[in-house]
Amino acid sequence: MKKQILVTGGCGFIGSHTVVELILSGYQVIVIDDLSNSNASVIDKIQCITGERPEFHQVDICNRDALTKLFKQYTFDAVMHFAALKNPQESYHLKEKYFLTNVEGTRRLLAVMEGCSVDHLIFSSSAVVYGNPSCVPVAESAPAGATTNPYGETKYRSECDLAEFCEKNLAFSAISLRYFNPAGAHPSGVIGEQPIKPAANLIPAIGNVITRKTDSVQVYGCDYPTGDGTAIRDYIHVCDVAKGHVAALEAGFARTGHHIFNLGTGKGESVLSVIHAFEQASGRVIPVTFSERRQGDVASCYAEADKARQDLNWKAEHDLQTIARDYYNWLSLSN
Repeated sequence: MKKQILVTGGCGFIGSHTVVELILSGYQVIVIDDLSNSNASVIDKIQCITGERPEFHQVDICNRDALTKLFKQYTFDAVMHFAALKNPQESYHLKEKYFLTNVEGTRRLLAVMEGCSVDHLIFSSSAVVYGNPSCVPVAESAPAGATTNPYGETKYRSECDLAEFCEKNLAFSAISLRYFNPAGAHPSGVIGEQPIKPAANLIPAIGNVITRKTDSVQVYGCDYPTGDGTAIRDYIHVCDVAKGHVAALEAGFARTGHHIFNLGTGKGESVLSVIHAFEQASGRVIPVTFSERRQGDVASCYAEADKARQDLNWKAEHDLQTIARDYYNWLSLSN
């Protein structure tokens, strides 16, 4: 019998790609999403890729009664928890909402899991928990918690909650995956990054220029102490991130306690180098407009990913050029 995996936020960018990998790995997947920044049509697209249709329920992660009903309907072997608000800039003026959804929502999920004896959780964390790192690449042992925005605070707070929960529930296994900058699209071109809210990340903003929805990419800061003056990040293909979740899930079945892993390539790319890669993939010039640095942005952040390679037998397989190619392919097919 297939193991049943609940995926919260499974209609979103990373969630949907992970659902694909779970199905292809032989799991039965049940998806919940409140559709606040996604569309249920992605379930059809997942079926198109995999030949299997995951069951879907529209549920708010903060609705404990709805969660409890769902957990009584199924016999979940594990939960992959993506459901969250995730715009660092938005989090400054919606701090209370971010803490309700991201922190309290996770606590309610844990309470329901405990009540239904579901002992395995994979948590979607983020490299934002490192704040402004003192050195790069950033290893899991680097100081965390001095975050630069409320969104980062919510992710760090939930990691602390998971560690505390595991200390009180010795049979429980929680793995927090701190990923850096997921990007790209499924190579089939069927699913990609298509948020309902305005683009908050660099690559959807590039996509808006390619599809002529906007005239230029807004680049925030050109005076960082980097090679070309723009911020450096670790861009990791979303399919690599998805496979990292499956690897963590399978490792989690064999361990207890709270464990933390970075998911990144180990290579930093500047904003301008990313734009150049997309110019090459699309064959188009992508104009840029320089603006002041944004609140909370850091100069450079990229991963030390040896721990995931050693403990999860996982590493990123795709480079920036593949990210650009796959994203442009998806963009061309969906517009």
